[in-house]
Amino acid sequence: MDALSAFLERFKPLADVFMDSYFVVDAQRNIVEFNRAFFSMLPRQVARGLKGKKCYEVLELEICKERCIAEQCWRDKRHVRLDEINGRIATAEQPVRFILSAIPILDEAGNPVGALEIQRNVTDEAMVQVKYQEMLESEARERERLAAQIRTRTRELLETNQSLLRAQKELLAYKKGLML
Repeated sequence: MDALSAFLERFKPLADVFMDSYFVVDAQRNIVEFNRAFFSMLPRQVARGLKGKKCYEVLELEICKERCIAEQCWRDKRHVRLDEINGRIATAEQPVRFILSAIPILDEAGNPVGALEIQRNVTDEAMVQVKYQEMLESEARERERLAAQIRTRTRELLETNQSLLRAQKELLAYKKGLML
């Protein structure tokens, strides 16, 4: 039994505990196993015949060409986690954002034969975060606008107060002139 098959045999009994989507690829980045969460996030025409497809054909992530997470974990021979990775699911127009995690599957000699990649879809959370940031920026602009308005009105009030004081002095001088 090869190392990848042995890993899958040991992994399958534990696989149901994953709430996030995952897939397992071989050393050529062909999908050899996946869970229902991964299958269900894909459009029907992509999900059919999923085994054997290249992972980057199914999930088109911004890291796939230059910084493939499977290749990173194979090179470093350790777990790799990447946060807030943008991309899209094949044939879908909606952008998605994931937290990715991958571990290498190594043979007895320590050579990579595959990888387990887990995807946590954080698209909704990222959208909420963007909206929240926009709201904070909008409120900061509004606070600055109100502060400027208060400064202007305070200056106008001080000028009016100075004019009133001058008028009172003139009136007082006029009254004194009448009394003599």
